Amino acid sequence: MILAEKPSVARNIAEALQCKTKKTGYIEGENYIITWAFGHLLTLYDCKDYDPKLALWSFENFPYIPEKFKYKVKNDSKNRNIVDSGAKKQLEIIKYIVNRDDVADIIAATDFDREGELIALLIFNYLNISKPIHRILINEWTPTEIKKGLNNLKKNSEMKPLQDAGVSRQLADWVIGINFTSIATMKYTRGKGNLLNIGRVLMPTLKMIYDREMQIKNFKVEEFFELIATFKNEAGTYKGKFFYGKKDKFPNKQSIERLKDEIQGKDGIITEKTVEIKKENAPSLFNLSNLQGYVTSKFKGFTADKVLKVAQSLYEKKHITYPRTESTALEETIKDKAKNVLEVLKKNLPFKDEIVFNASKKVFNNEKVESHSAIIPTYIIPKNLTEDERIVYDSIKNRFISQFMPSAEYENTEIITSVQGENYERLFSTKGKILRVKGWLKLYDEDKKDELLPPVNKNDVVKMTEIKVASKKSKPPAHHTEKTLLKAMETCGKNSNSNDEDGEEESSVLYGYSIGTAATRAETINKLKYADYITTKGKSLLITDKGIKLVENFPLKELMDTDYTGRLEKKLYDVEKGNFKKEDFLNEIFAFTKNGVIKIKKIKAELICDTRGN
Repeated sequence: MILAEKPSVARNIAEALQCKTKKTGYIEGENYIITWAFGHLLTLYDCKDYDPKLALWSFENFPYIPEKFKYKVKNDSKNRNIVDSGAKKQLEIIKYIVNRDDVADIIAATDFDREGELIALLIFNYLNISKPIHRILINEWTPTEIKKGLNNLKKNSEMKPLQDAGVSRQLADWVIGINFTSIATMKYTRGKGNLLNIGRVLMPTLKMIYDREMQIKNFKVEEFFELIATFKNEAGTYKGKFFYGKKDKFPNKQSIERLKDEIQGKDGIITEKTVEIKKENAPSLFNLSNLQGYVTSKFKGFTADKVLKVAQSLYEKKHITYPRTESTALEETIKDKAKNVLEVLKKNLPFKDEIVFNASKKVFNNEKVESHSAIIPTYIIPKNLTEDERIVYDSIKNRFISQFMPSAEYENTEIITSVQGENYERLFSTKGKILRVKGWLKLYDEDKKDELLPPVNKNDVVKMTEIKVASKKSKPPAHHTEKTLLKAMETCGKNSNSNDEDGEEESSVLYGYSIGTAATRAETINKLKYADYITTKGKSLLITDKGIKLVENFPLKELMDTDYTGRLEKKLYDVEKGNFKKEDFLNEIFAFTKNGVIKIKKIKAELICDTRGN
């Protein structure tokens, strides 16, 4: 029996293995029976399942940590008071298949990550399976990879570190969420319906949005001045900006006005002209955060969550590799596979001769791969994509092809024009940029506008036709967008002060030291919106009054500290790698929760929401 995470993946596996007999809840073939979950079929007990008195929130009942954590079939999404009948039925089908006499072995084929491992583990434990369990570990659901994976199965025992990490994450989030949501709601709100959602990943993410809001609110606008001159000769006209040393912005208007009066109407001479060819390489392959950032910033109507859902759909349809990855490079072992994919993709491109496979370290680098390689297309070319799927697929496809195309080349020109003042020469800088070789930019429709300069030369004399003082104001930092927030979460707030919406600067990420994972960050942003802690205006993420009050009044500052959360996530990563014990991680979480709840119960509280939810 092969257990897939979803029906769509099960169909891919069945197709690859020629299993054609469709039954209720599974597909049967000569050697394999393929069945599936619907993501999580099981969930942790609620507090009231352990003890009915916990259904009524009371300060006396918290902190609450069960002696033994138990699981049940998940509840119906529309009616939380009843069991999900589809999940219950599917578990019974899986149990029936497992117990069949002709089924000798079980193979887990859920997603190869912490959450996929947890989904399978909980089902196997719940059904108390005693038959041998194996694990297929592959990065895409194409027939070639499925067959390869079945020839290289792992034992279930080899997956224990990943399983421990999955369980640790789930229990930690339950304990922190249940205890602090309950105690904070009782302490800081009055009236029904004013739940204060507190979470291990939610709080530091909210704090980063709060910090940016405070930077903007407290920003002191400063006026500065620039001196701009227009020069002309028979070759053409251009503008230059006065500079002194490395400065071209000046705080004192009078001194700039005096300078303007000193040189107004005087001729200039071009003392320097430098021409430099600069190469621009394609950005690295996409990991999930960079893909979400790219698509949300370039295309209307996309959120990080929507990009993930579309990418997941493309993955399940066999068109792209596993999307929930932190890596921006490929494993060195898949060079041949990548070469084959490239040959398939470039076939009908007019500039296919410029697309040449090479095994560069930028693309193939084991040191830059964590668990999963970067996202790339598979050899299966899609047909009949939706518009959303086409946008995400083309983004991934073009980013992949761009790695094997020539650099774009720009000709950067700088002219220095000198005007003689009373005692000193005054220097003006003018810069031009021309795209000489499109290279990988041929994959994109965007027009890169040339900044043209007239064909003037060194030692040319030029007339000053105009000179003026320009008044400008310093700008505050921009609000976070989903793109900048995802980047900040990925790096635990490091490198997050940039206002650069287009940049995808490479940051040296310490794997595991982050807020959440590639798989959960979009969901965290959604939860912040749903909890009414943040709202959106265009692409900007703005904190609400409720969010501000929560950050300012919630006393456990560690829970909002990006460094503390990053260290916790790093420990989960170490559990996954077998370098840290699950028990030690959970004991730390339990102790933190108990102490935190006791601290909150003792302090005097300011209201965060009243009966109207304000």
